[in-house]
Amino acid sequence: MNTDKVEGKFDQVAGKIKQNVGEAIGNQKLANAGATEQIKGAAKETWGQAKDTAKAVNDDVQARSQVEQESLRARTEEKAHEMRDKITSTAHNIKEKLDAKLEDIKEKHQHNG
Repeated sequence: MNTDKVEGKFDQVAGKIKQNVGEAIGNQKLANAGATEQIKGAAKETWGQAKDTAKAVNDDVQARSQVEQESLRARTEEKAHEMRDKITSTAHNIKEKLDAKLEDIKEKHQHNG
């Protein structure tokens, strides 16, 4: 709980006491001051709640962003691995085909020569 919320609650209680005392003794100025203090306290408490909510939302967004970054990094690494495998596999297949062609050429040359 932040200080704005605590102070707001305190102001509301103090304001209620002032209002009740003012009404009990017939002092309208004190009663009005108490009502004003309650309104001020409610506003301060609400402001504190808004700050707490903003912090909670920000913390949640930060946590989700971190999870998404880690997931993206893992997917990127996986795709990079897949691409390396495809490239090396293609290179190996091309090498085997060239080796076979070269062997055919060598055999034809030996039979003709």
